Amino acid sequence: MQKFPMTAEGLARLEEELKVLKGEERPAIIRAIAEARAHGDLSENAEYHAARERQSFIEGRIAELEGIIPSVEVIDVARITGDQVRFGAKVTILDEESDDEKTYRIVGQYEADMKNGSISVTSPLAKALMGKKVGDSVEVPAPGGARSVEITAVRYA
Repeated sequence: MQKFPMTAEGLARLEEELKVLKGEERPAIIRAIAEARAHGDLSENAEYHAARERQSFIEGRIAELEGIIPSVEVIDVARITGDQVRFGAKVTILDEESDDEKTYRIVGQYEADMKNGSISVTSPLAKALMGKKVGDSVEVPAPGGARSVEITAVRYA
């Protein structure tokens, strides 16, 4: 069985999502389907078809989460120290061309959220940064061509 590295916070979010899907979303969609059926002809009942589509999504996500959660290997980031980029690190990088500075946290693939500054350990950026230290310059593959970034900070907190 393949293990997926994840932070404790990431696992807690997945478990909470599963709990909400099973305890709230699933019963609500079952009620919505029953109500839509009560309206009669199902062939032209948009509410029924929308509810069935939503049910399909919910059941698929439940199955996905039930497959992921048992395979999670929680990494205790609080116990990691040092100046080298590893799983769980908050890494600040400076784009050497544009002088844009960004901070990313390297997390497991199922908890990555670029909008919140979390990138997957399997992403090209994270792979390029792994094992590097503050002051190192790194070539990062990008769709528009390789970018050069400098690591300006590494934190584990």
